[in-house]
Order: sequence, then structure tokens, then C-alpha cells
Amino acid sequence: MYKEIIKKIKPRLEKTIEYLKNELGSLQVGRATPSLIENLEIDAYSQKMPLKDLAAIQSQEPRMVIIRPWDKTIIKNIESAIRKSSLGLSPIADEDFIRLTVPPLSEERRNEIVKILNEKVEESKISIRRNREEIWREIQNMEQEKEITEDGKFKAKDELQKVVDEYNKKVNNIKKKKEEEIMTV
Repeated sequence: MYKEIIKKIKPRLEKTIEYLKNELGSLQVGRATPSLIENLEIDAYSQKMPLKDLAAIQSQEPRMVIIRPWDKTIIKNIESAIRKSSLGLSPIADEDFIRLTVPPLSEERRNEIVKILNEKVEESKISIRRNREEIWREIQNMEQEKEITEDGKFKAKDELQKVVDEYNKKVNNIKKKKEEEIMTV
């Protein structure tokens, strides 16, 4: 009976992992990647839209991204949004595209990015803990309502902890890879 409840936590934890990957993809690590700007909100057509819905984004060189809007009239809007963002990038607009050159990171900036990385990782771990606590309460309620035995409750707790440990390990592996990427000069 408790196995269904434990299965219910896995999709939630997968969403947490996906969210973390998306958040870390937008961290500037000194390399030009489309994920750095693809979710940037652009004022276009009287609404805010992600850049990836408005333009083709290509990484031409290790330190350069080219943005080719499908509608050339929004180039100024895209340029403005990039300048206002916290990315610290200076776009160069031509008539058909925008060129972004990603500067190499200083040691100080790398350390700042690692701090941001640690905050994002901690948010993910908190989310995992919240999900664990919610499922644990459900398991305890099942025992109180005599749906499972006390032994079943503790077996469920052990299984739940194995799942949580597995996802915490995934988060730590993602963190380790991203930290190496950030600190590599």
C-alpha cells in the first residue's frame, strides 16, 4: 500500500531535478551557450515572451552567441532586455541579428557564481525534504488509520529515505559538474 505513495514522490523529485538543471543552465560560466539567454523575458507584441519563442539562438564560437529574431522589428526590444538583465552582457545589434560576446570570467565572478550555484542546489534539497516530509506524514496517517502496520511504516520510511538519498545524490552530482565547469579557466 505504501509503495504507491512512494512512487508518487518520484515525478515530483524529477521535476525538482529538471528545475535545477534549467536554473543552472542560465548561469554564465564564461562560455556562450543558448541556454544562457533562451528564457530571458522580452517585451514583444504587448506581452512578455521568452527569447527562445522569438528568435533562433546559436552559439557560433566558444564566447559568442548570435540571436536571429524572426521578426526584425523586435531587435531593439531584445537588445534592451539583455542590457537590463543581470547577465552583465553587452549586445551588439545589426540590422538582422544581435551578437553577444561573453567575456572571460574573473576569479571573483567565478566565486560569486559558485555561491549562486550553492543557493540553487540548497533550494532543490529543501524541495526534496519538503516532499519527503509530506510523504512521511501520509505514511504515518496510514499507520494511524490501520492501513499498514508499524513494521510497514518503518519499511516505508526506509524505502522513502532510499529514494530521497538517490535524488540528493543526483543533485550533488549536478552541482559537482557545474562547479567544475565554472572554475575551469
